[in-house]
Amino acid sequence: MFELLGIPPQVLMGQLLLGLINGSFYAVLSLGLAVIFGLLNIINFSHGAQYMLGAFVAWMLLEYLGINYWWALLIVPIVVGATGVVLEKLALRRLYHLDHLYGLLLTFGVALIIQGLFRNYYGISGLPYNIPSQLSGGQNLGFMFLPNYRGWVVVASVIVCFGTWFVIEKTRLGAYLRAATENPTLVGAFGINVPLMIMLTYGFGVALAGFAGVLAAPIYSVNPNMGADLIIVVFAVVVIGGMGSIMGAIVTGFGLGVIEGLTKVFYPAGSAVVIFVIMAIVLMIKPEGLFGRNA
Repeated sequence: MFELLGIPPQVLMGQLLLGLINGSFYAVLSLGLAVIFGLLNIINFSHGAQYMLGAFVAWMLLEYLGINYWWALLIVPIVVGATGVVLEKLALRRLYHLDHLYGLLLTFGVALIIQGLFRNYYGISGLPYNIPSQLSGGQNLGFMFLPNYRGWVVVASVIVCFGTWFVIEKTRLGAYLRAATENPTLVGAFGINVPLMIMLTYGFGVALAGFAGVLAAPIYSVNPNMGADLIIVVFAVVVIGGMGSIMGAIVTGFGLGVIEGLTKVFYPAGSAVVIFVIMAIVLMIKPEGLFGRNA
């Protein structure tokens, strides 16, 4: 294959794959944030800690109970989502009629507590989580070697992201959710339990973070800081896509992951800031985000 600007195709495609992997996590995490903000108007700063919690729960299920990766993909989102349900019921629902800042401060405090507890008990060194045997090895595509597990992460993320978009935007349940956030009194008059619906919606957004944590565990070391290192970038992705925009979170997450990966090839020094540069440009040109609606 030909070289592009002197870059070997193996290097280019390798970074493109890395960008898709990062973009998968950006998309799933920013989707959870978009669901929570778009439907509940809560800026969930504890999302990174809940992502870390998902990775740790998967590790603990394997280490202490012998429950493998595939079962963890099902169990962990339920467990992490349940912690979100408890948080919403006990604290967040008291803040819905207040300024967004109060929800941000509360969830930021929750994130610090979760990270502090795990850091105190497990330290800051990473814990290994093995790739499931069914996804070990890889495929030789001729121009590059594709690890099976990394390909699975991209496919699983795409399925979850677009499945969530379809449910929220194209089904009756999604219509009820959107209506409940805009006019809860009217929806409640039809016999729908609006507080329960809102509580489960927050739990689902948190469950997406837990799901991303399980996907990340075999790739990155499981450590208490893994969410803190990622959440700022994810917030930038949400802002670029448009706060509360489901499709914006998905498309922007994958797209910015690819852009970040390609930047590492052509201008490595800028890869750490390229997403924030794009965010600044978008905010100057279209403050509501690429897929956001005007207020």
